[in-house]
Amino acid sequence: MPDVLIYGDTVRHAELRHELPLVVPDPFLYAEVDGRRHVVVSSLEASRVQALGGVDVHPFEEFGFDELRASGADRGEVQLEVATRGCRSLGVERAVVPGDFPLELADRLRANGIELDVDRRLFHDRRRVKSEAELAGIRRAQVAADAGMRAAAELLRRAAPGDGGLIADREPVTSERVRLVIGDAVAAAGANPGDALIVSHGAQTAVGHEMGSGPIQPNEPIIIDLWPRDVASACHADMTRTFVVGEVPDELRRYHELTLESLARSLAAVRAGAAGREVHRISCQPYEEAGLPTQLTKTPGQVLERGFYHSLGHGVGLEVHEAPSLGQAPDVLVAGDVVTLEPGCYRPGFGGCRLEDLVVVTDSGAEVLTDFPYDLTP
Repeated sequence: MPDVLIYGDTVRHAELRHELPLVVPDPFLYAEVDGRRHVVVSSLEASRVQALGGVDVHPFEEFGFDELRASGADRGEVQLEVATRGCRSLGVERAVVPGDFPLELADRLRANGIELDVDRRLFHDRRRVKSEAELAGIRRAQVAADAGMRAAAELLRRAAPGDGGLIADREPVTSERVRLVIGDAVAAAGANPGDALIVSHGAQTAVGHEMGSGPIQPNEPIIIDLWPRDVASACHADMTRTFVVGEVPDELRRYHELTLESLARSLAAVRAGAAGREVHRISCQPYEEAGLPTQLTKTPGQVLERGFYHSLGHGVGLEVHEAPSLGQAPDVLVAGDVVTLEPGCYRPGFGGCRLEDLVVVTDSGAEVLTDFPYDLTP
């Protein structure tokens, strides 16, 4: 096994949070050298990291932190030099690093004779199989997502046509209002709703990750896509449902039926050893049988704006979009992957339908974590 270096904090860097499941908000060095795990970290965090076990903790002071600080060097220079001295002391001569390894530190280490090889795939694969703590966090986040979706559905259920759009409790129903209701429910369930979630309506629903805005109208599609983050583990969930308040347009009903069929076929195809691109191919079949375009039928180079124009899904964990891909990438599913299945169908100017479940890949199939009905009527 090659030596490994990761540098950053556990708030913004999933690679580090996977190795050290606690909040360390300031940057530090993580190293695997000759099979041993080391952390060069502020003394403020040393005892917390030590309590995790299985890692040798080296406070900054071990590498001249106090002297460097007294020399008048700025904070960034002190951190770079401490990390460099730590690598030299640990005997690092060559190491693999993730794709977002800081360029400034990489330049410093290379100038000191340490060879670095970027291996983005290695670090993605290290996080594929979720730990027990991560999987528990994903389950909690999904419970919170279900709660947020229920709150949105309850608000829409109370809505009726009025001046300018839907009215509930004598107030207009807007994308912004639905987002607030979802956020409150997700937070009450113990998760962080995040700064963005999709509540789009009408023609907005055909536009990728359009967040949605303004008054929601009767008889139009409403897509709600949320990806809350569990506070304790920093792991995400991800789910989507489509609703209509009022009469369901025939076109949307057709999209919904096809999307349900796509979801069912793709779920049946998920298991350890299945190729992500094959599961995606299977998910495209209902749309193609109905004469609608998919990523597999479009002309090479064509920008697809209608039909099933995106891939089937992606991994979820410490990042809401991570490996593996259920699209046209060459990923193969492994037991312990957590992935989304999110087929959809759209037409510009009209809107669309998307349904998304979160599943855990097993040796024999998949466990569905999402617990919410697929009905168009909220």
